[in-house]
This record gives sequence, structure tokens and C-alpha cells, in this order.
Amino acid sequence: MTHTLPLPDLTHERVEVTTGPRSGLVITVALHSSALGSALGGARLWTYPHWSDAVGDALRLSAAMTLKNAAAGLDAGGGKSVICLPPGTTLDSDRRRAAFLDLGDAVERMEGRYRTAEDVGSTTDDMLTVSERTNHVVGLPDSAGGSGEPAGPTSLGVYEALRATLDRLDDTTGSDAAVAGRRITISGLGQVGSRLAVRLAAEGAALTVTDVNPAKRDLAAELGAHWVDPGTEHLIAADVFVPAGIGGVLDDEVIDALAARAVCGPANNPLAARSGADRLAARGILYAPDFVVNAGGVIYLDLEAKRLGSRAEIMDRVAGIGDVVRGIFDDAENHGITPLDAAEQRAAARLRAAAATSALV
Repeated sequence: MTHTLPLPDLTHERVEVTTGPRSGLVITVALHSSALGSALGGARLWTYPHWSDAVGDALRLSAAMTLKNAAAGLDAGGGKSVICLPPGTTLDSDRRRAAFLDLGDAVERMEGRYRTAEDVGSTTDDMLTVSERTNHVVGLPDSAGGSGEPAGPTSLGVYEALRATLDRLDDTTGSDAAVAGRRITISGLGQVGSRLAVRLAAEGAALTVTDVNPAKRDLAAELGAHWVDPGTEHLIAADVFVPAGIGGVLDDEVIDALAARAVCGPANNPLAARSGADRLAARGILYAPDFVVNAGGVIYLDLEAKRLGSRAEIMDRVAGIGDVVRGIFDDAENHGITPLDAAEQRAAARLRAAAATSALV
């Protein structure tokens, strides 16, 4: 399932679209900005109706990575890579390996200005294949001396952002019992959504869940969560709606019918249009910007790759996402703007400072 989203302005430093010579698949590497340092953003392997849809996704996602890395305080720019699977295509092991070797060559041509990593549809083992063609890759398997799967850190950051959102809904301070009894709807039970659901269920949240994969019903049953059909989850009364699957799910129709007090989740670009942030605010629905909420994985990968602290110290930095979200809510309230505006302004301030510093060199 893929939602068609509007293309961003083409402000990218470099975009390469190529047909992989080994795999025959269209591969896009989009470097949006290296103003803060070598860009970091994952490699997505996904099915698209047309190769141009994959290019558009890479452009949107790479621009979002610039905001994400800047708002997270990382010395890293924004980029993204996408391997496009035509509808109905299933990769065998040989063609999958070929695709990621092709990706490695494409990343290498960026000459160190972009680093790739695991993302939707790709794995740490795929990154090991990429590393055969380039050194500009992070998130290799633990067994290969890498930092491993980033979904755990991403989930931790989302959990802390969720607690900050619940605190703001009721004007309370955070506590370990903040989610007990809260009605939380999770749309998407992938690597991050599943981890979040397990933790929230253990802490006593009242969960409603769904996923396009019906096999995820088994997890719902294990957790005692209420399962609903995909496409209806936004109609369930909830304290927080957690988009944890594809982007673009919050279009005008869904926002107008949304029965939640807040939105906070890891899905990239959940708003079908930027105006959705204003539409949510007009309905009194609190919105935690996705590129802040889901930054745990990229914080973990960047700091691990640069050896900036022990793993425990890095995870503490990830947990600090909750405080960043609280600060953004404060900025939004103090200036009469949406949380999305507030988060973008934080990111823009870092990028302006980097541009000013470069101009002085």
C-alpha cells in the first residue's frame, strides 16, 4: 500500500537515478543536504506503481531526514536511497544481493557525502552486502562488529515522545505509569510498531492495533489488544493515534474523522499535505512531528558510527527525545504556532547557523 504524496521543492544537492546493472532495478539516491555533515538516511526497498513514484519518495524522505537530523542535534545532513520494486516483483536471494551491490556502487559515487543504513524493507544483512562496495554504510550486524538493528532505539524514542504527548494532554509530568489505562491506537505493526505495542501492553495501555498483514493478528491476540480492519483505525476513540506504517495516511478526510486527542508515531511523512498540521490544530488534536518522534534510530546509528559515547550513553541520548518533544510543544504554545512549525524552526536555525559558519570559512 502506497499513498501518493506531493513532491517537495527540489532543493537537493544531488540526486542520482540509475538502473542497477546487476539487478535491473531502478535505484534512487537523494542527497538533500550535507550542510551539517555527511548525510545519513536509510535504504528503502519497496514496491511502487511506477519508478517515478520511488524517485518522489526518495526526494520527500531525504528532505525529511535533513529536518530530522538537524532537530536531533546531530552533525549529519539528510539523504535517502530507494530501491524500486515493480508491482508483483519478488526478489530471490541472488537478485536481492545484486540490488544491494548496485546500491553500494550508487552510494560510493556520492563520495562520502551520504551514508546509508537499514530502512523499511531492508535489513542489517543487506547493509553488509552494501559494505562490499562502499565504506559509507552504517548499521551493520552485531556479528560483523556493527551497531545492529536500529528499530529498538527508534521504538524507545517513540515511547518517550508518546509519554511527553500524554503529559501535555493532561498537563502532567512524566512518570513510569504514564501510559497505564491510556487508549492508544497503533496503525502498523512492523519492527517499530510491534516493539512499541509490546511495551505499552506490558505497562497497561488499552491498545487498538491494525496492520495490512493479517498475520499480525496473532501479536494482537498475544497482547490482548483490540484488532480492527486497516483503514478504520482512525475512527476508534483514543488518547493517541500512532501512525507506524506508510506515509500520507493523514489526509483531510482522515483528519476530519480522527477520534484521537493526539497524533504521535514513527511513520515518516504521515501528513498527506503540510496543511494537515493546521487542520489537526483546528480540531484541537495535538501533533508530535514525525521527524522528531522517530529520530531514535538515526541518533543511535550516527553516534555509534562516530564512537561518540558508550551504548548506554547513546541510548540515554535517544531517551531525551521526550524532552525535545516537550520543548517543541512549549515553543508552539508560546509563539502561537503548530508543533510542526516549531520543530521546523528548530531545524532551520541549526541549518542557518551551519551556513553562516561555512560562509565565514
